[in-house]
Formats: sequence, C-alpha cells, structure tokens
Amino acid sequence: MGADHTTRDPRRRLVVAGNGMVGHHFLDAAVERGLHRSHEIVVLGEESHPAYDRVHLTTALEGADHDALRLGDPDFHESHGVRLLTGRRAERIDVDGRTVTTCSGDVIAYDHLVLATGSAPFVPPIPGTDLAGVFVYRTLDDVEAIRSWARQCERGVVIGGGLLGLEAAGALRALGVHTTVVELAERLMAVQLDAQGGRALRRHIEAMGIDVLTGVAASEVVATHDGRVAGVAFGDPDDGAAAPVPADAVVFAAGIRPRDELARAAGLALGERGGVAVDDTLLTSDPHISAIGEVAAHRGGRSYGLVSPGYQQAEVVAERLAGGTATFAGADTSTKLKLLGVDVASIGDAFAHAEAAEEVVYSDPVAGVYKKLVLSGDGTRILGAVLVGDASAYGSVLQYVRNDIAAPEHPERLILPAGDGAPVGLTPGDLPDGATVCSCHNVTKGAI
Repeated sequence: MGADHTTRDPRRRLVVAGNGMVGHHFLDAAVERGLHRSHEIVVLGEESHPAYDRVHLTTALEGADHDALRLGDPDFHESHGVRLLTGRRAERIDVDGRTVTTCSGDVIAYDHLVLATGSAPFVPPIPGTDLAGVFVYRTLDDVEAIRSWARQCERGVVIGGGLLGLEAAGALRALGVHTTVVELAERLMAVQLDAQGGRALRRHIEAMGIDVLTGVAASEVVATHDGRVAGVAFGDPDDGAAAPVPADAVVFAAGIRPRDELARAAGLALGERGGVAVDDTLLTSDPHISAIGEVAAHRGGRSYGLVSPGYQQAEVVAERLAGGTATFAGADTSTKLKLLGVDVASIGDAFAHAEAAEEVVYSDPVAGVYKKLVLSGDGTRILGAVLVGDASAYGSVLQYVRNDIAAPEHPERLILPAGDGAPVGLTPGDLPDGATVCSCHNVTKGAI
C-alpha cells in the first residue's frame, strides 16, 4: 500500500487497528449502523489470517480446519467496501497528524481510530523461555507450531491453570502427550472458582490423566545439551520446592497483558495497571481515538479478559460514531463454559465480597458436582454462584443476579439435583451417596 498519498475518499476515514474477535465484532456493528456508507473503513490485522474464533482455538490444536474458525462470511469485507490489510501490524500513531504507520511502512491517515489490539501472553522472566520447544498459546500460528512439535513429544508442561491453560493441556493430552498443569495460585481457575470449586475441577482434570501442581512457580525451563526443552524447575528441592518436571514441550498460558505499546508511545493516558484509559464512551485521552476489548482500561482501571465485554464496547463505539448516545458502564463477567467436558460456571459475586453475605452449598464429590449460591445477608437476593460438574442452573441463577430479582423462598432448590426440591437442612441419608448440603451464614467480607 505504501505511503497514503492517494486521493482521499470524500468520506471520513475510520481505521481499526486490530482484527481479532472484538475488532471484527466492531465491523459487524459498524456495518449494521451504515458506517460503511458514511465512512471509508480500513482494518489493520497483525496476523496473516482474517479474524477467527479465538475462544475455540483448541479445536485447531486438535486438528479442526482453520476455515471453520473464521468469523463472518468470506466476502464480508469486499461486499461492504471494507479494506482489510492482513499482516500489517500498526506500529506508530501520530496523534497530531492523525496517521498510523504499519510494520510495512504504510502511513494511513484517519479521522477516527479504533484501537482493538487486544492482549499478549504473559511469559514470566525466567531462564529458558527462548528454548526450542517453548510456546505461547494465543494464535493459530502458535497452535500450528505446537501441533508440529508435539509429534516428537512424550511429556509436556502447561504453565497456567486458567481457562486457556486447561484447554491447552486437554489438547496436548488429545495429541498423545502426557501433560502436567502448573498453576501459581492454590487452585485451578482461581479468578472464577472458589477453593471448593477449584478442588472439584481438579478432581475432574486429574481423572483424565492430566497431572496438576498448584501453589508453585516455575523458576526455570531446563535445557538439554543441544538447546531443547528438558523440563521445568521450581527452585531448590532442598528448600522445599517441588521436584523438577521432565518435559519435551512447555506451553505458557499464564495470563495476558494489554497490548498498549501503541498508546504508550503516542502519549495516550494509560490505566493504573496498563491498558489504554477510556471513559464511558470508550474514548481515550485523544477525542479522535477509541479503544475496545482487552486493550481498553475502562475508567482508568478495569480491563476485561472476556470477549463479551469487548463486544459490548464495540457496539457502544459503533453507535456513537453513528451519532448515538450509547455508553459503557461496565460489564457482567459471569461466564459458563465446558472445559474438557466439565461444566464450569461463575456468576456475579462468586466470592461473597458483599458484607455479611451468606452461602448455600451443595457438594457431591462422588459425582464430581459442586454448587454454591451466594445470598445477601438477609437472604432476599442472590448475589452470585459457582457451579462445577453441573451448570444446568446457570440460566436461572443468572437471571436472578442480572435483574436483581427477589430470591425464591427456597433458593437452595436452584442447585439441588433435579427432582429433589428439598430445603437446606436435610440429613445425609436424604441425599445421593456422598452428597452434602449446608448453609453457611453470615460470611463476612474476606472470610472465604
């Protein structure tokens, strides 16, 4: 494309930096509102692939065709006059001249710029992360590299026990690689699950033949004499550290960091913990630049690591560019997923952060089911929930939480097995083998 010296389209130019799931959803929202007719839209995609479903990236590791993950119709951009430039990472913003320079040297002028650059995998600063056989788990190219390497592997280690880490572990296992998951926190999926929920999930994961180490931090990726991965170390075993784990491959899926380097270099205001600071209109400190998705730090602080809030943000920016007055006041981070065949859900205030909250818990370790409701101190409102092994109550509980509906007379019936319908206070003999139901009252903030 080169420098942007061609005659400008008389329409205003809208440039989108980033072609991930949120960036693509913004295009859908923009087209729905007719912005492709009022604006010349240019999209800068860092990867060589058009936008794809990153949430289901594991299916590609298991062998699914890349086209099955593609978002939107193949002719979407052409049919709506949108210029998609793949392999063109945005490298510099000139806020005074309102231009974006790409890695190919293109200088593209804009009237409004939408930053949808997402996030990058976090790799801890430990020795050995540059060895052959070390990978991150973020893109289709990462997946193909892992698939190719896994053909010669017997053992693998995944650093990170969150959603992506567990999915990567399951995919390695499906490729015939004996896998160990290493998690710094004391439980798996520590952001979504409480201690009991984490234990229930761990039992499921270990039953699949995946080893789990929690509460440990990798100190080094150990090398063979020829510079390949040999394993992962956790410090000196003589000092109580876990013994090293042998591995032919190591995959880092230990969290993400906002891709805010463009904004940082351009002098835009940043969030307290990184990301591009945005207000309720998703505008940055520059009125000609918006930010959406994982790169956006809402009200200077909150960055969301889920795709749904990013979609909401994309809708708001598209609506405002179309002349509307939509705002983003924050997003519900409730989530439901099937992880390695196990239903897992987290809703609202799953950790009882509210003062004087109460818990109602149903646990059946034999069936691998754990369910918890968090109630207001007076029991009149459902504040949140954790569901592991059976998330059939997700939809009902979510409606109570989102709509602030008064709790039913017997809220425990929402999480009891189908057909039970009995109140809390049952004796163990009334329940399935191994199951327990308890009500834990007056759980104060921070006590869980």
